[in-house]
Amino acid sequence: MIDPTRGVLFPHQLPRFTRLAPDPEASELIAWLWIPQWNLAPGVESHQSLLAYPAANIVVEPTEVRLWGATTRASERVLRDSGWAVGAVLRPAALMKLSEAPAELVDGFVEVCAPDLHEAVAAAMPDEQAAANALSRWLIARVGKTTAEGRLANEMSDLLLSDSRILRVEEASRRMLVSTRTFQRLTRRTVGVSPAAMIRRRRLQEAAQRVREGPAGSLAEVAAELGYADHAHLAADFRAELGLTASEYHRIIRSSSDSVAWRLPADAPRRARSGM
Repeated sequence: MIDPTRGVLFPHQLPRFTRLAPDPEASELIAWLWIPQWNLAPGVESHQSLLAYPAANIVVEPTEVRLWGATTRASERVLRDSGWAVGAVLRPAALMKLSEAPAELVDGFVEVCAPDLHEAVAAAMPDEQAAANALSRWLIARVGKTTAEGRLANEMSDLLLSDSRILRVEEASRRMLVSTRTFQRLTRRTVGVSPAAMIRRRRLQEAAQRVREGPAGSLAEVAAELGYADHAHLAADFRAELGLTASEYHRIIRSSSDSVAWRLPADAPRRARSGM
């Protein structure tokens, strides 16, 4: 099941936003597709703050197609006027066919020369399902058959990003019946970041979601449930990624409303764009 808001720090500020499951034929290549659409009044800005999944994205926009690498920090996109994007969160089996060096894409992007993809997606919009299908078909044709190594990398990524019981790389490698070194090499070669970084991002996403949705006074429980040594370690991870502590984030969420716009602190580490 696709979580519609996980990784989105201020969901009430989202424009029209959809996450779609891929067609079965593309399920080994795409985790899900995401499509925002917006039409803002002149002079109005919408700040979208994200703690994105540690995965690459291919994104089609009205003027470009880009391949974005995995992210290691929070990101922010400022929306103005009107626009749209159609993106796919790539599974490792797809990325390893699209890039020979995923690590070089981390926190960055490359332009993709794919006029056929751009034309097909642009022609399909604003029909979200049709646009998603166009992107999926292009990726299937571009990537080809999934290799055995690609399937192993997919299994590895699924384990790290979905199993909350996995807190250390050694636990994951034992589950996969491979050595820790093999596990680390496969992750870097097919995702671009370390397995430890993927686990850390998953825990922070889970923490942010629980802080956002949970009752006041539950931060110590959240830290314990997610395997942090104590509340202080959770607060430190939050500040390192977002520029604010879990307690501060909780207060912001509880005081926010549809009429109040929040964004990451000005000194928060961030990148300009990431997948949704």
